[in-house]
Amino acid sequence: MTAPVLEVRAISKSFPGVKALDNVSFEIRKGEVVGLIGENGAGKSTLLKILNGVYQADEGAILIDGQQVTVDSPRHAFDSGIAMVFQEQSVLNTLTVAENIFLGREQEFVRFGLISRRAMNAAARKELAKVHLDTDPATPCARLTFAQRQMVEIAKALSLDTRIDKHITILLDEPTSVLESREVDLLFSIVRDLRDRASVVFISHRLEEVLELCDRIYVMRDGKIVAETPAKGTTVKELHTHMVGRQLHHEYYRESRQAKPGDTVVLEAKGLARHGAFSDVSFALRKGEVLGVAGVIGSGREDLARCLAGHLSPDAGTLSLKGKPVRLRGPGDAVSNGIGLVPAERKVEGLVGPFSVSENMTLPALSRFAPSGVIRFAEENETARGWIKRLNIKTPSTETMVGSLSGGNQQKVVLAKWRVAGVDVLILDHPTRGIDVGAKEDVYELIRDMTADGLAIVLLGDTLDEVIGVSSRILVMRDGKVQAQFDAPAAAKPTQVEIVGHMV
Repeated sequence: MTAPVLEVRAISKSFPGVKALDNVSFEIRKGEVVGLIGENGAGKSTLLKILNGVYQADEGAILIDGQQVTVDSPRHAFDSGIAMVFQEQSVLNTLTVAENIFLGREQEFVRFGLISRRAMNAAARKELAKVHLDTDPATPCARLTFAQRQMVEIAKALSLDTRIDKHITILLDEPTSVLESREVDLLFSIVRDLRDRASVVFISHRLEEVLELCDRIYVMRDGKIVAETPAKGTTVKELHTHMVGRQLHHEYYRESRQAKPGDTVVLEAKGLARHGAFSDVSFALRKGEVLGVAGVIGSGREDLARCLAGHLSPDAGTLSLKGKPVRLRGPGDAVSNGIGLVPAERKVEGLVGPFSVSENMTLPALSRFAPSGVIRFAEENETARGWIKRLNIKTPSTETMVGSLSGGNQQKVVLAKWRVAGVDVLILDHPTRGIDVGAKEDVYELIRDMTADGLAIVLLGDTLDEVIGVSSRILVMRDGKVQAQFDAPAAAKPTQVEIVGHMV
């Protein structure tokens, strides 16, 4: 057994009201891929941020090649041979691809006192080739898709391989959450090819991926390491039991609670189209129905969802709400007409990070809490406390900044705000992306609660299995058009094979 290239000894870290890490120890050996799993709030991302110098530990030690070190900044971590791909992207959209990859390393390309863009772009092309991203390094990152920006993040981390002349460690915090299966396969191939030069710590809520890629797996719960297991011979159910202390619910998608939708049509689309995205989309969404939209990236379903929520404008077709034609000129129009959106990028579009939990929950319905222009804070906090209890949101208080919560708890806040707003239609764009299996079960339970209350839901699921399990009816999109439609009652769900045949 080789000596550890990176070791953590008895690390502890506290934030106001929360002990994020409690006496955590683990090690990574040369060429090893180590999985780190746990529910949201278990402490995984906090641990990686300590290794990357974003946070400093209150207690404990970090050792690199057997020598204790103090990692006090991301630059220090990078110079020490540690690079990280963040769960919440750190790409700066106003900078080019090349500028993002070499951010903080511009001095390497200074020629006669000026930065040589030609040299930087040439070096960036080599890094982009590692992740098979065919894009001009001079392109501003704002023009890239979310998945493309994720590949830029990965390329930036992998650039350490050509800069440091020693064995390195790459920290991957949920790198696959926005990637298609082809891109995931590519990433896994890159990681395997790096084994002779790098060790990897891999965080993912997709436990099948962890078992496929990793050699060993550490399981965290409540800020502690509660289990260590070899990946070979371990099952998803065993990992889940370690994570949450219970067996995976036999009814994961709560299908027994799937009720038959009502007859009332809440939202209807006829011939809806947006140039370059989708065309001739028609459907009728009924009260209490979950309409799943299946399709790969580029199928048009993401743009369709944003049109339904007023974030984009269709070029043709009509939308009707409760039988009345509407034209949504923006998200404000959608909200005023009773349509809410839970976006895929919850930190960017779904929440205001510096605002408190209660402020975020009541923001779309602020006029109700401030009828005379003065916010009734007691009423606002009382409402927030009720939803915190009902949704089991882990937060020290209603006044806690929402940006400090775990991903799963942030998502519950996003869902709660639309319940407070009292919308009739909710667009769920990947509502379980980047959250753990326990939090996913809570989201599925909430979806059933919402449909029981009469809400109509459009769902873009994180996986095809999720779309099938949660939906009452499924539209399948490919190349911007609806290719097929399936009824999906609880007792007669369509198979993945039936749906995939129309997706690709």
